[in-house]
Parts: sequence; structure tokens; C-alpha cells
Amino acid sequence: MEQMKFSVLMSLYIKERAKYFDECMKSLLCQTVKPTEVVIVLDGPVSDSLRAIIKQYQESYPEWIKIIALKKNKGLGIALAEGVRQCSYELIARMDTDDVARKDRFEKQLKEFKKDPCLDICGSHIIEFDGSVNNMRFKRKVPITHRGIAEYQKQRSAFNHMTVMYKKSAVLKAGNYQHAPLMEDDLMWIHMLQTGAKCRNIDDYLVYARAGDEMLGRRGGYAYLKKYKDGRKQILDTGYISYWDYLKTVFIQSIVALLPRKLRRMVFAKLLRYGL
Repeated sequence: MEQMKFSVLMSLYIKERAKYFDECMKSLLCQTVKPTEVVIVLDGPVSDSLRAIIKQYQESYPEWIKIIALKKNKGLGIALAEGVRQCSYELIARMDTDDVARKDRFEKQLKEFKKDPCLDICGSHIIEFDGSVNNMRFKRKVPITHRGIAEYQKQRSAFNHMTVMYKKSAVLKAGNYQHAPLMEDDLMWIHMLQTGAKCRNIDDYLVYARAGDEMLGRRGGYAYLKKYKDGRKQILDTGYISYWDYLKTVFIQSIVALLPRKLRRMVFAKLLRYGL
């Protein structure tokens, strides 16, 4: 079977850690089916340590790495939108710069697109780890079927964004990514569903996602809650969810976001994730 060409798309900004980024890149090199290109959008200036890692990979794989440098930090939605436009191939795999891809991730997703030419977006479950990939803590399962995805998306994200592979044409048809802090991906999935994209999740765990106290810290407090409310309002404005859906999710998130971090950790562990 002839290998399908595809891009990997990532956005990198100044607060990312060089060590985590290096681990992510190594996981791409270890794939059973390697990406045709890796598109890295620099969302504003990055640290010297990150630049050193980027230079190392550029020198070792000059035809593999494509860097898109934005002069100022524009936010994830704008960075990803530019990245999508710059990807050379129809199939694009999203990846977060601090996560680790299982070595057969792309092989499994490419088989799904080969099997179903009408498929537009395909993700998977994730295993969350803290510090080291060997320290696996929780797993997040998502719906498998198109119908399940479409319904679940009204309440929570039906895709683990760092696992998705999608068609560039379907993303552009849906209007590409938009500026929607915390909701860039959810808004994208909804627009894709509304424009007829065919969706699927693989019933497997293809990405190890970095979690821990840093992640919990970002998901709490009044500033986070305001961004969440604003993002959900953007989703409400699409007409995809009802006002009741909006009120219910904002109410639940208000409780979780304002809990002390220790209690928030318990909620994530007991209610929003599955233990390993």
C-alpha cells in the first residue's frame, strides 16, 4: 500500500518547555509511518532553549521541518489557522508540543482514511501522564461513532484535540480555526459538523497527554472561568447548542473552576477521567 502523505501541525509559544518539546519531536521520529512534513507555528517570540531545539531538528531534517514564525503572540486559534494554510498536504495531524505520540498513531489513523475516503476527521482516546510517560495517571475516553460525537459535542469536547487527523479541505470548508480562547478546537469541531464533516474516533489510546498540577492550575480561577464563559458563548452563537446546554455547562464549570486545587484534582480524577 502506497504511503499517504501528510503534515503534522503544532503551535509553539514561549512558555513551552524545551525538554517536553524535544520528547514530542522524538516521538514523531519513532513513528512506524513518519510524517511527510512537520509544520511548527511559532506563536510570537520563543525562548533561546526552544530555538536551540528547533535549530537542531532543522539542521538534522532540513526538508522535514517547516517553521512559520509570527512576530507577535496571536493566540492558538490564529496560529493554527495560519498553520493549516501552510500545510502542504490534504491530511493534517494535530499534535501538542508537550505530548507524546504512540509509535503506531499515524499508521492507525492513515488506515482509517484509506478505508473510508469520506472520512474527514479521526481522533482517539488519550492516556494522561504526569512528568514522565511511565507515570500514567488517567485516561480520557471519547465517543467512537459520528452520531455519538455529534451529541457529546454539545456538552464537552468529543475529540481529544492532540489526537486528531483531518482533511485540510474540510477544515477550510468549515472556516478554519478562529480566535476563541479555550474553545479553539471545540469551535472548529462544531463548524466541521455543521458543514457536513464525517467524524470518527478510534477505540484506542494513540497519544500520551501531559497532565498534572500545571494543567489543573490552568483550569481554575476567575480568569479561566471568564474565558470559558466567553468561549461557550461563541459556541452558543453557532446555533449548535441550546441555551440550556450553555447554562448547564457554565454552571458546572463555575463550580469546578472555583474549587481549591486539591478538590479540583479529586473532581478530575473521580468524575471527568478514568483511573488506570
